[in-house]
Amino acid sequence: MTPVLRFAPSPTGMLHIGGARTALFNWLYARHTGGKFLLRIEDTDRERSTPEAVAAILNGMKWLELDHDGEITYQFERAPRHREVAELLLSQGRAYRCYATPAELDEMRAAQRAAGKPIRYDGRWRDKGPKDAPEGAPFVIRLKAQDSGETIIRDIVQGDVRFANEQLDDMILLRSDGTPTYMLAVVVDDYDMGVTHIIRGDDHLNNAARQMQLIKALGWPEPVYGHVPLIHGPDGAKLSKRHGALAVEAYRDMGYLPETMRNYLLRLGWSHGNDEIIPTKQAVEWFNLESIGKSPARLDFKKLDNLNAHYLREMADTALADEIAAMLARETPPRTLSALARERLVKAMPQLKERAKTLVELTSAAEFLFTDGVRTPDEAAAKLLNDDAKKNLGEFLTTLTDSAWTAHALEDKARAFAEAKGLKLGQVAQPLRAALTGKTTSPPIFAMLEVLGRNESLTRLSAHTI
Repeated sequence: MTPVLRFAPSPTGMLHIGGARTALFNWLYARHTGGKFLLRIEDTDRERSTPEAVAAILNGMKWLELDHDGEITYQFERAPRHREVAELLLSQGRAYRCYATPAELDEMRAAQRAAGKPIRYDGRWRDKGPKDAPEGAPFVIRLKAQDSGETIIRDIVQGDVRFANEQLDDMILLRSDGTPTYMLAVVVDDYDMGVTHIIRGDDHLNNAARQMQLIKALGWPEPVYGHVPLIHGPDGAKLSKRHGALAVEAYRDMGYLPETMRNYLLRLGWSHGNDEIIPTKQAVEWFNLESIGKSPARLDFKKLDNLNAHYLREMADTALADEIAAMLARETPPRTLSALARERLVKAMPQLKERAKTLVELTSAAEFLFTDGVRTPDEAAAKLLNDDAKKNLGEFLTTLTDSAWTAHALEDKARAFAEAKGLKLGQVAQPLRAALTGKTTSPPIFAMLEVLGRNESLTRLSAHTI
């Protein structure tokens, strides 16, 4: 049997980091087994589903490079098929019409609450028919669920999870306006799409019991379930807005690489020995469902930063320049890199990427390469450019007229000048850095002089001499 997996987000907001991990686990297992990875947009909640949210989901998956097989399924478009299945169950006596009014249901719940009983539908129309209802009265269609014994979810992550059937009431399949419920739509779509494995968050475990009742009523094959513990914040509490970024695109804008996020999300709940750095190609080879952990994983931004620093160092210099260009293009207003700026960026990248943990840090460190002209020192850099430093800088420039413009030659000149003046190398290099970049930190300054070239470097430095 070829595995068929799906990711089925609801387009009521951003692609949450937890949803992204669910998508990744399904994608990895499909790619590992040579199966299919399908995408279904569960847009039956018409009031909350938006085109913007659909776009955010698709953009997030594209950024994470989680490609799906075949066309996207939009659940709302399949409503006629969902109704068809409900009507089939009704005709087989496995579902029934319920004419209970909202007021009657409220009264029922109030009585159950007062008696300290679980709030659940009491089956009052289970053994009645249309002849018992007022003519023309609205009705919903409910599943005639098993009311004794137990429903067992054989879960590859959680083990066997048992539910007493008496606690599972007769859920609604079709509302009074004829629209299908989420529970019905999910089961029908999974069957029609040939889904064999359902990997999702363990907040869906209770849904699985109800959906299994429906699957058995229809006589359809049971899927393999794997309910994954949710992601928690660093404090161990359920992940929420107060823990910081939740949307996948927020991590992109914070300067993390797609490869980093795939590796990091993989390790949030899945392990392979003590391996921490697991490139995607290796993850596809190793991934299995049995190694998904049973305990909630915790976000750790320090680990994420260190992992991203690793992938930045591993990435090709030209590819990193592309990432920076894309980041600049997303700014408001957008910025573009000139051909010269890009050339400089690629040349400086071996030194730049050694120090950065995110693309944001990398971009900030490279700012002085983007445009020509004199730099305005920031407050800290301005303090380095006092009168003595400016005087020394001017004298140092006179020694460079016959110098080869390479990092090695320029450093030799600076050392010789510092020795002749009785200075430490830093007393020459720091003002150089402040004048050249406008900041107190940068990649090795002599390498940056070489990258900028003689004319541009002298233009910047000369503006800060006396």
